Amino acid sequence: MTAFSAARAPARALSWVSKGFVQIVLLGIAIFWLLPTLGLFVASLRSEADNTNTGWWTVFTKPAELTVSNYQKLLSGGGFTASFWNTIWITVPATLLVVLIASLAAYAFAWVDFPGRDWVFLVVVGLLVVPIQVALIPVARLYGLIGIFGSIPGVVLFHVAFGLPFAIFLLRNFFMGIPRELLEAARIDGCGDLTIFFRVVLPLGKPAIASLGIFQFMWVWNDLLVSLVFANTDSQPMTKALQAQMRQFGANIDVLAPGAFLSLIVPLVVFFAFQRHFVQGLLAGSVK
Repeated sequence: MTAFSAARAPARALSWVSKGFVQIVLLGIAIFWLLPTLGLFVASLRSEADNTNTGWWTVFTKPAELTVSNYQKLLSGGGFTASFWNTIWITVPATLLVVLIASLAAYAFAWVDFPGRDWVFLVVVGLLVVPIQVALIPVARLYGLIGIFGSIPGVVLFHVAFGLPFAIFLLRNFFMGIPRELLEAARIDGCGDLTIFFRVVLPLGKPAIASLGIFQFMWVWNDLLVSLVFANTDSQPMTKALQAQMRQFGANIDVLAPGAFLSLIVPLVVFFAFQRHFVQGLLAGSVK
């Protein structure tokens, strides 16, 4: 055993060195990737004069430059606070509606037999290739006719409509992996489709649903194009409010930096809150 251990010692040392090297490389990549976020955070805590005259890295030698006055100025104005709540009123319903409708539709496409099911699913898959830009003008004219142009419900409906094809495609493929015997056992026990969906499919599909929810939440939260077309001043989200600041004031870093940093806090919180389910959803189906 001693000779065997001695023979394996170089292999263990090589494995340790290789793992340590990989970890150092990954740590370096992570630090490099996070530098812009760190710079944005530091810039949001410096005055406009300091940001104009020196780079954000000088704060390590002059920590007295840090101040929260930019955040106080931004939040006391009222306009950014209103756009923050508009973003929530747009993102949360758009995410919940897409997850709920897509889950029901995906279950129907996966396990409910009805005439033309495969053809309808092919139409849904075909909608994945339709770009958003194609529908902007027609939908804007339709919204004007029915009187919801420039309103929050109009923005939500647009996000739901264009989020459903991918959501249905994703969840349907995941639901197809559920064992048929499990659903048949539930039917033998007298469960209907809705009972099977809520008590069997949804608990098993939690990783995929969480992944879809994160994707949809971040897409809608960070959207600018749709809000530029369909949102007015009263219903504009943070992305449009920040874009308006850039158009009006140019290098207004004391407003843009804290606003941009606040806009990325919520998606980060959502991602880390559902990170475990997100990873499970990405790996679902990779191991049988």
